[in-house]
Amino acid sequence: MVESNYDILGIVEGTTEKEIRDAFRRLALQYHADRGGENEQFIKIKQAYEDLKIGKKYPETDIEKLKNSRVYSDESESDVRRKNQILGQQLSKEMKTAEEWAAAHNRSNSTGTRLFGSKTLGEMEFERKANGALSIKGNFMAGNLTYDGPITMQGSITSPSWTQEFQTNIHLTKGDFKFLDPIENKYKIENGAKITVDNGNIIVGNIFGRKFRVEDPNGKVGVYKILEHRTQVSAPNGKIVAENAVNTVSLNADTIIVLNVEDDVIISAREVLFYGSKFTYDSIIKLKEGGSIRFFENFSIQGLSGDAKIELENGKKIRLFDLKTKKIKDLADEFVPHKENYANDATMVGHGFTITYEMLNNLSKKPTKKQKSSWASRFGFSKN
Repeated sequence: MVESNYDILGIVEGTTEKEIRDAFRRLALQYHADRGGENEQFIKIKQAYEDLKIGKKYPETDIEKLKNSRVYSDESESDVRRKNQILGQQLSKEMKTAEEWAAAHNRSNSTGTRLFGSKTLGEMEFERKANGALSIKGNFMAGNLTYDGPITMQGSITSPSWTQEFQTNIHLTKGDFKFLDPIENKYKIENGAKITVDNGNIIVGNIFGRKFRVEDPNGKVGVYKILEHRTQVSAPNGKIVAENAVNTVSLNADTIIVLNVEDDVIISAREVLFYGSKFTYDSIIKLKEGGSIRFFENFSIQGLSGDAKIELENGKKIRLFDLKTKKIKDLADEFVPHKENYANDATMVGHGFTITYEMLNNLSKKPTKKQKSSWASRFGFSKN
């Protein structure tokens, strides 16, 4: 249980300001160095008193102290770089130890629990379970971890901003990678982290990359360079299930199920299923041969950007705009054998219509026979 500032002063919550002040004075006299007390304890007591004066119930965590310390308070480029180098190096060493610990338990098929990191860097609890799964609790911020089995994660994943050397890289040689209730817990992957699952699925929440502007390395005033940290999530033989993919992200899997895609996201898959209303800003779907795409949005396609593209495995490129305006009735007959089931104005995008690789590869091909329009399609209704 975390010790509150009230606990430190030996009083209960709801105590009056006068009682708080009296408790501080009593303990200050006891622990002040001039009276032979412990200086560290005196500092702790004084900080608790100062916190309670502004209504702060709990003392700062070690991470908060680190962030607010004089070394890291300056947000200049050089200070941020130095901070990331220090944290990245220390956390990478901890993750190397964690990797060796987990592998040893795997080899002996034993269970175990151990904390890695520190209160300053952030603690992570690793637990190797009897079924071979590895449970991780805490935020993963830097370093490599390879594991021969499934991982369940309770925490977010990020990567240091200024160094590729200590980039977060999680690799599963078998089994699934899962966040525990990612939407409810708001867990995310961000800032250039990389997750690869060789033979399994990935179930996560939001995925963010990062683009940022830095000053010209040659010192030219007013000249800037754009750098990116592309977050990469890959399950080449399985599924990726995610909420939103935003701002410089790459997803690669056999099947990708995603809500929304925004701003320079690359999706490579055989099967792609979209359940949201946004696919925007220079994003690309790289569709594998024999694959398909389905948009399940039923009420609007305004969030589907015309500049987004679909790229087939054979190199052919199609603008998403062409699919938004292409009517199902205008597709070649062999691709849609029962066109009477669709309204005359129904387009390829929306309502879960299956857009196949072959359709896209032959998008310009015309119907060979005139469709008979039923009373339902004539009035804009589909027959189910």
